[in-house]
Amino acid sequence: MAIDEISITRAIVTEFTKSFLECTDVDCALVGAGPANLVAAYTLAKSGADVVIFERDIAIGGGMWGGGMMFPRIVVQAEARRFLDDFGIRYTGYGEGLYIADSIESVCRIAASAIGAGARIFNLISMEDVMIREDRVSGLVLNWAPVAKAHLHVDPLTIRSKVVIDGTGHDAEVCSVLQKKVPNALHVQGEQPMWADRGEHALLDFTKEVYPGLVVTGMAANAVFGGHRMGPIFGGMMLSGERAAEVAIDLI
Repeated sequence: MAIDEISITRAIVTEFTKSFLECTDVDCALVGAGPANLVAAYTLAKSGADVVIFERDIAIGGGMWGGGMMFPRIVVQAEARRFLDDFGIRYTGYGEGLYIADSIESVCRIAASAIGAGARIFNLISMEDVMIREDRVSGLVLNWAPVAKAHLHVDPLTIRSKVVIDGTGHDAEVCSVLQKKVPNALHVQGEQPMWADRGEHALLDFTKEVYPGLVVTGMAANAVFGGHRMGPIFGGMMLSGERAAEVAIDLI
């Protein structure tokens, strides 16, 4: 069978366009495809919500890929061990109440589980603004990530969403945009120095709706509320993602 380059092009453009158009009006849009948002998307999709993640980089997984200082291993505490079991991630015990897993396997299995549950993920798409209607976040303003990197003036497109989850990590990008565009909407305090124990324990309290229609999770939550960074321990990220999904489900 001959391979027709035009047929390949048409197949890619047609199927991508169809999939993207299906995501222009969703229950929940998540910004950033790190571990917290992957778990949030998995939890939301399992509940029956229509959910999509937009990730600006070519790869998903956020900081989990690199483990600790490019040693591809992550640590998970006892409270979050159930996620390793649920996603089929292999692990070994280390000391009292700590478990070690391969970071690459972890990303792949969590992402596959989220997609399998019905979540859709788009890479190389960045959030550059939010839509506000009647003092509530009601959608996202999107553009191709390379457009921003190349400093091109290309107008964006928008999608509508009942709830948005900011899982953009240390920069809390959605919350930072809202802080800039809507006076007194919220204040991004910035994260404090590394203190894994305090950071992990505070994270769930920081995972909440911070403005009508906007939920914050993972390191973005710690950045908004001035929590400590934690390093390559990821149990809190997964617990926070689950909590963010629970909050979002109540808002949908």
